[in-house]
Amino acid sequence: MDKRLLVYNIGCLATPEGSSAKKGEEQGEITIRNNCHILIEGEKIVEIGDNPPGLERAFKDSETLNAQGRLVTPGLVDCHTHLVFGGWRHGELGLKLKGASYLEILASGGGILNSVEKTRQASFDGLFEKAYGLLDECLLYGVTTLEAKSGYGLTTESEIKCLEVMKKLNAEHPVDIVPTFMGAHAVPREHKESRDKFIALVRDETLPLVAEKGLARYCDIFCEKGAFSLDESRLVLSKAKALGMALKIHAEEITSMGGAALAAELGCVSAEHLIKIDETGIQAMSKAGVIAVCLPCTSFYLNEDFAPARQMIQSNVPVAVATDFNPGSNPNLNLQLAMSMACYKYKMLPGEILTAVTLNAAGAIGKGAELGTLEAGKQADILVWDTEDLDYIFYRYGSNLVNTVIKRGNIARRS
Repeated sequence: MDKRLLVYNIGCLATPEGSSAKKGEEQGEITIRNNCHILIEGEKIVEIGDNPPGLERAFKDSETLNAQGRLVTPGLVDCHTHLVFGGWRHGELGLKLKGASYLEILASGGGILNSVEKTRQASFDGLFEKAYGLLDECLLYGVTTLEAKSGYGLTTESEIKCLEVMKKLNAEHPVDIVPTFMGAHAVPREHKESRDKFIALVRDETLPLVAEKGLARYCDIFCEKGAFSLDESRLVLSKAKALGMALKIHAEEITSMGGAALAAELGCVSAEHLIKIDETGIQAMSKAGVIAVCLPCTSFYLNEDFAPARQMIQSNVPVAVATDFNPGSNPNLNLQLAMSMACYKYKMLPGEILTAVTLNAAGAIGKGAELGTLEAGKQADILVWDTEDLDYIFYRYGSNLVNTVIKRGNIARRS
């Protein structure tokens, strides 16, 4: 028999249900169950039931965890990060404070290109050790699964190096990683005057090699003024789709270019950022079932507008919330802080946000059938919080309220 873990004396269990992303009013419909227990065998939840007195004695041969009346939810899923990179970019903070825009810093050779230089110079072991420590920090905040994008190499060799780092991290760290290839993150310095050659390199050399090695589940591209046009994005993503990869797109972050409509046209799983999305883009995503991945911490750090998440929910677009952890536009990996910003800036309700960082986030990385809810048969990724109810998490914004993290049926962290 597999090892068993009984989590008992749960005061309040809060979870969405199902295996696909929720939209509209359904996004806020979560199941609340009081005074209950969860039984885990191996890596899976096998039972959720009431909590009669003396229950733990009936499982004396199993490991037990007394939740002591606390709140229990699914583990958090951070479905948009740029985890693997060399160096940091705190030297740009002064430029931002003096009014330099994201695109101005990029055009001057800073921004992503600064990180590209440092990532190319970094060793495999150096990138691995840095990212491993960052994953430890993610786990402290209750993140049990995350998506990680490449995009700071911008050569075939460096992109493969970063994706191989992710593969090793996924094998050795408790936090599960879903890898995304984003070789078209910016045009590198050496191709400033030959962008067509760079796009051809990504399409005809790097993408096929990534697909052949099975190093990425998704392909993403930065569709934005100063980065890649709609036509260029269509070229790269169409090639990735032909190679059997699922698609994502950075869209409408700084300007409204039609990236959300392109996501719908190509069947992208998600469109991400969406600060400047218009009604046409919202309706296209709604019709196509594209998940909106909203990134409130990036809006905060860049002092930009916040994505119209409330409008998207009302238009039946499934909304997920993620950190966008990266060295330039959001050097913060606390998903709980993103949850609080979604509450105060997006005006999302606690139940909607819980769905956004569990089931909808899992759906955005193709894991909705395995993760994102507390139901029999799902993977046992579970959080015990230092609170008795869901609203308190948002009321106490800025505090890490995670008490215990259970990952794949094992207690991975306790306060």
